[in-house]
Amino acid sequence: MRRYLHKTVRRALTPTGGFLRGFAFSLNPYIGCAFGDNRGCPFCYVRALPVAHAAEGGWGTWVIAKINLADLLPRELELLAHTRKLERTAIFMSSATDPYQGIERQLCITRGALAAFAERPPYRILLQTRSPLIGRDIDLLRQLGDHLIASITVETDDESVRRAFTPTSPSIARRLDCARRLREAGILTQIAIAPMLPNNAAHFATLADEVADRVIIDTYFDGDGSGGRRSRSLGMAELYERLGYREWFRPGAEQELLEVMRSRLGRARVLFSRDGFNAI
Repeated sequence: MRRYLHKTVRRALTPTGGFLRGFAFSLNPYIGCAFGDNRGCPFCYVRALPVAHAAEGGWGTWVIAKINLADLLPRELELLAHTRKLERTAIFMSSATDPYQGIERQLCITRGALAAFAERPPYRILLQTRSPLIGRDIDLLRQLGDHLIASITVETDDESVRRAFTPTSPSIARRLDCARRLREAGILTQIAIAPMLPNNAAHFATLADEVADRVIIDTYFDGDGSGGRRSRSLGMAELYERLGYREWFRPGAEQELLEVMRSRLGRARVLFSRDGFNAI
């Protein structure tokens, strides 16, 4: 059983860098994550970080809502605008949680943040989620126009793979349908294949071409910030072995998908790992 907690925070925007070097700040409306089973998604590196101990119980069993975040954000955006930095500021939302946790339906913290951004838009916001709940906010996303990239995580095109790795996450069909609706609404829409799970490259490319303006492919070895060591420490090699996907857990396993995607969509629409996420 998951617990939902509230917390007041001192700031909404957190300075960032490293993997997200193209972004000045991250914005995380929640701490923790209710996707995945009661241990979270098996590949989530955040569960191995200090933030995973922000509440009692294992990662995946609790979510903390930053209940005053939407009140703080307008003041911080005003300060950035006053110092003439806002028009150059890129924000990643979110780097250590999903901004559309289930409790968002009631709390609307992410929606409140988007409303603040619509009033004072920064240069760019990358809104990263795997939840179709993002479709609720199409009105605000449209207001943000070119200031926003809506990024939907879809790790594989194969439902049997999704069920094996993340059985409680939204279905592939629901996520792709959401991406299609966003794109049809005129919102710049991205599919984040991150991390890439076992897939059928040709089928995946066909699906992505229909619903996304661009695609980013990332891997355990390029995207976990440690050349794959962090993912190995989470037991991903053993999990792939146990599920019969051993050949997929290796550097270079992404090359077929990259080549097929670029052949189908064109190189400009298919980006890779760190450089892709920072191409804002």
